[in-house]
Amino acid sequence: MPSPALPRVVLDTSAGRIVIEVETAKAPLSATNFLKYVDQKKLDGVEFYRAVKAADHFGFVQFGANGEPKRLLPPIAHEPTTQTGLHHTDGEVSLARLAPGTGRSEFTISVGDQTRSLDAGQGQPADNLGYAAFGHVVEGMDVIVGIMDAPVSPTATQHGAFQGQVPVAPVKVLTARRVKP
Repeated sequence: MPSPALPRVVLDTSAGRIVIEVETAKAPLSATNFLKYVDQKKLDGVEFYRAVKAADHFGFVQFGANGEPKRLLPPIAHEPTTQTGLHHTDGEVSLARLAPGTGRSEFTISVGDQTRSLDAGQGQPADNLGYAAFGHVVEGMDVIVGIMDAPVSPTATQHGAFQGQVPVAPVKVLTARRVKP
């Protein structure tokens, strides 16, 4: 019997359409968390507020509630890549966090292979547990690369962080909705 299709989410953004396939089987906690933000429309109107370009087609972008209290759901337990078997390859979507168990609403999308910096066991963050990968961009990587390649401010910050990584003209998520695969 074939396994059921994984859920997909369309992010309609001010820069174009992005479709994410959500790994509910391999990363159930992180995937369910993301889908709660989608289903409760808490991602409508958020921005891609961080773009890190380390090299050509290599870096990541970040979007989410950015600490806005009315958008936040409770934090969830951390699912490291060593547990899920997922990896931060090109187009992988993951849940950013500070300490394990603090991940909520900040989502990163890898551009290029980020396994050395974002997977568990690779030293980032300092606790060596990485970010929680839970999905993959199946359409719209050109939009993601465009966000990463856009100009960033040398001085702007987000809540005092990310200097040199804040887009001059942030891309807005107009809507985030589930769609049939």
